[in-house]
Amino acid sequence: MRYRLTFVAGLVLGYVLGTRAGRERYEQLKKSARQVAQNPAVRNTAETAAQQGREIAGKAYHAVSDKVGDHMPDSVAGRVRSLRARNTNGDGSDDWGTSNT
Repeated sequence: MRYRLTFVAGLVLGYVLGTRAGRERYEQLKKSARQVAQNPAVRNTAETAAQQGREIAGKAYHAVSDKVGDHMPDSVAGRVRSLRARNTNGDGSDDWGTSNT
């Protein structure tokens, strides 16, 4: 019991000291992150990487579904077919609200 009480006291002390000293540093990191995120070069690189990731994921999705489609249970195969049709004929958005643009 003594060790548990010592551990909890250490956590509380660390939390209190960390919040007092850490707020200023947190604000500095937040400001730096915002500046980096607003940099046009970073934004272009992130958009390019996202587009390439979508393209590679699409190729992998089709390659795997073509090879594994016959060996899956009917319920899973039906779901894959419906997803494929939705992605081919749909508006290009996914379940997370992003698009291929």
